[in-house]
Amino acid sequence: MSSVLIVDARIVNEGRVAEGDVLVRDGRIAAIGGDLGSARADRVIEARGRWLLPGLIDDQVHFREPGMEHKADIATESAAAVAGGVTSFFEMPNTKPPTLSRDALEDKYGRAAGRATANYAFYMGAAHDNLDELAALEPATTPGIKIFMGSSTGNMLVDDPDVLERIFRTATVPVVTHCEDTPTIRANEQAARERLGDALEPRHHPEIRTEEACWKSSAFAVDLARRHGTNLHVLHLTTARELALFDRGPVTGKRVTCEACIHHLMFDASDYADLGNLIKCNPAIKTADDRQALLAALREDRIDVLATDHAPHTSAEKAAPYLEAPSGMPLVQDFLPALLDLVHRRELTIEQVVEKSSHNVARRFGVAERGFIREGYWADLVLADPQTPTEVSNARALAKCGWSPFDGRTLQGSVSATLVGGVPVWLDGALTGAIPGQRIAFAPQRT
Repeated sequence: MSSVLIVDARIVNEGRVAEGDVLVRDGRIAAIGGDLGSARADRVIEARGRWLLPGLIDDQVHFREPGMEHKADIATESAAAVAGGVTSFFEMPNTKPPTLSRDALEDKYGRAAGRATANYAFYMGAAHDNLDELAALEPATTPGIKIFMGSSTGNMLVDDPDVLERIFRTATVPVVTHCEDTPTIRANEQAARERLGDALEPRHHPEIRTEEACWKSSAFAVDLARRHGTNLHVLHLTTARELALFDRGPVTGKRVTCEACIHHLMFDASDYADLGNLIKCNPAIKTADDRQALLAALREDRIDVLATDHAPHTSAEKAAPYLEAPSGMPLVQDFLPALLDLVHRRELTIEQVVEKSSHNVARRFGVAERGFIREGYWADLVLADPQTPTEVSNARALAKCGWSPFDGRTLQGSVSATLVGGVPVWLDGALTGAIPGQRIAFAPQRT
């Protein structure tokens, strides 16, 4: 493997910003220093004072393979991910067929080998009828068990209290949950149909998938976890009310953690008027006050992780009437530029961005030798430019669906270079063609 020397960087790592150089050999960080310019390397990257970050680890993506490759696949979406500063991803189980067995899990790893530009891991899904498979899971094979405690496709909605009790009691890996109360949502939708009929529009989405639906489900999940001592990670919080369920403090001291997703930080309910179904997602984007509460919770270490919930659909699918249009949007390519935009607006600091999108994901899920800029660790690195904006357009989209909810928007910050395992995969606005993604290794996890 070749060597790379990154010089004159502002290295953002473990709560500090320090000027220096980083030398990479054989895929790993060989040295970090104030002046390594005399070191021999096959390639030199001039940082010119830009931020050098550990690569983002996105713990929630939907890459749609197998079964929905017309929307996305592992190759296309992982390429979009590295363009957005994401060097590792955890992919969700609601594919076709869903990832409900160890064989299906290994099939996904086989599909990613040699095709994923970024490093990869896959969740096992929970259903009412795969409890024996969940019990037989080897912790090293997956970041966790995904439970849809709310609407999902196929048989992946788990709403039987006895089944949930057993999973929370016996899980040997983190349990990650999508929390929305399905009976509440169904009642709200029926009432909305009776009241509005064909006049139902995307702006009504948060009136159907309400704060109450989120609160009921999140509170139930947290109660289960506290009773059984479960390692629980609640995905994509959207409401100020839910925040009271979670403690402030470092992620390393918690057994119950939570995350926020970039679209819930960048949009609010007022954006439905212009974007409609393009920002229809579950849980729904809610009020401006909720958005501000999420940002405050990130700053005070009540929310532990930042992610995307990248969930692409075709433009034609999104153009359907509101009730027929699928939920979700493509986000990985815009992840770091959007986070840099929040830094520019002083809603987050760059140190907080690194903590929540790299360090804490590695800590929470036991990712081995990634997520930090440390000598001996894998050289998953991103050179971020806070001065050069990203002009987002559908024409530049690398996701197979070919669009972005940020189309036409300027994000104040850009990705200059991305290295995965020491290999440059994104340089100066283009993919290099290298496909170095590796299966993520997990250190022993907390039980």
